[in-house]
Formats: sequence, C-alpha cells, structure tokens
Amino acid sequence: MATLEELTTEATAEIEAAKPLYKQVNNERLEFNDADYAQSVTDLANSKWDTQQFGYIQARQDAYGSIGDQLDMQYKDAVNGTTTWKDHIATVKSDNPKPA
Repeated sequence: MATLEELTTEATAEIEAAKPLYKQVNNERLEFNDADYAQSVTDLANSKWDTQQFGYIQARQDAYGSIGDQLDMQYKDAVNGTTTWKDHIATVKSDNPKPA
C-alpha cells in the first residue's frame, strides 16, 4: 500500500508527462500556471489515495449483486440446506480485501 507521499510523487510524474495542460477562461484557452499544476498534482494524488483506501467499497458493492438476488440466494440456501450466499459473500470479500 502506497503512502500519500508516494502517490504524490506518482501524480507529479503523470502531470509532468501530460504537460502542457490547458484551461478555458472567458472563452480563452490558457496553459495552466504553476498554481494550477500544483493543484492538479494535489487533486490527482488525493484521488489515487481515495481509490486505494476506499475503492474496495465500490468494488464489493458491485460484486455483491442486488439485495433481491441475495435474498433469493438466502431463501434457496434455507430450503436446500446449501451455503451459496455465504460462499458468495466470502468470495466477494476475499476478491476485494479491505486495506490494512
């Protein structure tokens, strides 16, 4: 797991490689100034940090499936004596681990 400092270094390299970057101000295309580039690095590093720290949440939500599908799994498990739902949840959690 990367530190925020490491992610900032990575973001700096990506922004440097993407130069020149431009913004639109009053219908005029202007190249970023130093403050704009610094803010871009900060924003990108923070985005990378958020994805690293919290990306597993969205990944799990997507993989769990709908509540209706989960309830159906639980019902079928109760009727058939199976563990499909528990196995599914365990797989989702192991495939999308929470950062330490």
